[in-house]
Amino acid sequence: MPKITIDDIELEVEPGLTVLQACELAGKEIPRFCFHERLSVAGNCRMCLVEMERAPKPIASCAMPVGDGMVIRTDTEMVRKARRGVMEFLLINHPLDCPICDQGGECDLQDQAMGYGYDRSRFAENKRAVDDKYIGPLIKTVMTRCIHCTRCVRFAAEVAGVPELGATGRGENTEIGTYLEKALTSELSGNMIDLCPVGALTSKPYAFSARSWELKKTESIDVMDAVGTNIRVDARGPEVMRILPRNNDDVNEEWLSDKGRFANDGLGRQRLDRPYLRIDGKLAPVDWDRAFEAIAARLNGTAGNKIAAIAGDLADCEAMAALKDLIAGLGSANIDCRQDGAPIGEGARAGYLFNTTIAGIDQADAILIIGSNPRSEAPVLNARIRKRYLDGGVKIGLIGEPADLTYKYEYLGAGTDAVAAIQDGANPFAGILRAAERPMIILGSAAVARADGAAILAAARQIAEDSGAVSSDWNGFNMLHGAAARVGGIELGFLPGDGGLATRAILDGAASGAIEVVYLLGADEIDTDALGDAFVIYQGHHGDAGAHRADVILPGAAYTEKNATYVNTEGRVQRAALAVFPPGDAREDWAIIRALSAVLGKTLAYDSLNDLRAKMETANPIFAAVDEITPAEWGEFGSAGDMSGEEFRSPIENYYMTDPISRASATMSRCVGEILGSEQPKTGTDG
Repeated sequence: MPKITIDDIELEVEPGLTVLQACELAGKEIPRFCFHERLSVAGNCRMCLVEMERAPKPIASCAMPVGDGMVIRTDTEMVRKARRGVMEFLLINHPLDCPICDQGGECDLQDQAMGYGYDRSRFAENKRAVDDKYIGPLIKTVMTRCIHCTRCVRFAAEVAGVPELGATGRGENTEIGTYLEKALTSELSGNMIDLCPVGALTSKPYAFSARSWELKKTESIDVMDAVGTNIRVDARGPEVMRILPRNNDDVNEEWLSDKGRFANDGLGRQRLDRPYLRIDGKLAPVDWDRAFEAIAARLNGTAGNKIAAIAGDLADCEAMAALKDLIAGLGSANIDCRQDGAPIGEGARAGYLFNTTIAGIDQADAILIIGSNPRSEAPVLNARIRKRYLDGGVKIGLIGEPADLTYKYEYLGAGTDAVAAIQDGANPFAGILRAAERPMIILGSAAVARADGAAILAAARQIAEDSGAVSSDWNGFNMLHGAAARVGGIELGFLPGDGGLATRAILDGAASGAIEVVYLLGADEIDTDALGDAFVIYQGHHGDAGAHRADVILPGAAYTEKNATYVNTEGRVQRAALAVFPPGDAREDWAIIRALSAVLGKTLAYDSLNDLRAKMETANPIFAAVDEITPAEWGEFGSAGDMSGEEFRSPIENYYMTDPISRASATMSRCVGEILGSEQPKTGTDG
């Protein structure tokens, strides 16, 4: 390994590192604007200049690879003078917008001008002005502030895989934009706001709303998909002002999907802030006592086998655990957390997890995607697959609906015939899987949410076993979920008990009259028309489909308003934290169920969140391993049988509106009109 001396500190570093990275290992702070650890090197801001022994002039440390015997100095008079000169040039055309710029207070240009800049300017000519560019409803542009670091251009091309940004012109006439002004079509475009070191790209929905120092910052978890992206919720008073990503290399690196970032305005719209009771055919606001009394009156004398409960896609683990205990206390085994009816969770634990882990994608050398569109179901995870694709040495195959996934793949077919061909070895891609050292199979949860789902699941298991995807140190079988609550519900056993009914049977029973009472815990993605004349109790936070059908509404808390546990698609237990309090009379979901249990005479055996979590840990030890993954033993799951031959369909037709929060969001509504309403490629395999 090369040895390098930095400010009289000798150290050995990995070959291939840049001088800038070596300086950071030595504890030296090097200013930069264009360099970013997850993007290619551009070397065009020159802020990272350092002095190298025997070099005639300062070098750009971000673009210089380390060499054995290098002697670097980071704080000489030459370096200070060079940095002051660079900063002076950067500020020549930068407008004096700091008092009204949304980047103020968290701006790299401000910080570095203070730390490394010059205290006066020698520029007396007219400043350059650049027209603002339209790039969609999410990102506000003030391009006069742009310093041409090209971070946004490199992110769009390299990470997002949607190269719609670029530079036109030369020298002082260089401008960043889309050339033909149109909305960016990437589901990760908001990350450009975080990357921009100045105020050229800021959040359009957040514009002029708050200053960074006014906000209370709470570390939490995103629930817009099942990736479990680590986020920071910034709130002022009772309102969530913005949501930003937190770095977690094992889950989301430092990226966040646009829905997770910008749908926060939906948290304040169409909210359920008080209990409601259907009186004379119309929902009327009542107090908690009246709502509980109505439920107790209806349940009194109702047989347990006529009661059922369905948990929705955003339900937290504590609420599902409490509801499971309550329904069991009422004598019913009719519970299900799988709104889509997928036959998962009934065999080995490995059959419903992303066993490879998200970080494990980096090691795969062959990937087969079955019945899934990762770009719309899990954009951050899809970016990880693209990262692996760009590293080279991996072949990707897709069975299902063709789509632009941002990377090249071999299209193998649209339906189960292609699955059978891989299973039988008739398709050449089966040989690619068998020849790979670390093959991966990614099965979309929607692919098994059909009548032949159990057979498809069994076929995918056989493909994994036959291709050598399961070994002592590698499990390449993965199920990609779209619902944040799904894995947690299965881990809790929120599934039909002995003789109990699953979701589809519950709906059929409600339609026929066999099921008389249905408890919906935020379940909005079911066919509410199928509930027939059943008495429906809806507990949730938005006035969505379930609330419209309800006979009693119990107002719950959204994910930013409670301390709650979620389990992501890879089985990682994570905790969301309370950032703001629920509106009006709304309460945390587990507390509502606990209070209702007392009224029903089935008092649950816990009075605090800690007691409930202790019970969850006793029932399943994985809940004690927060922020960790408990590996799953391989075993039997699925049920061998005939597959229908039906083509796979993506479960998401509209990425921007998939749950009650995003459907209530005005920002997401604008995205539908301005992004999905524009021309967007839906097919093709060229990436």
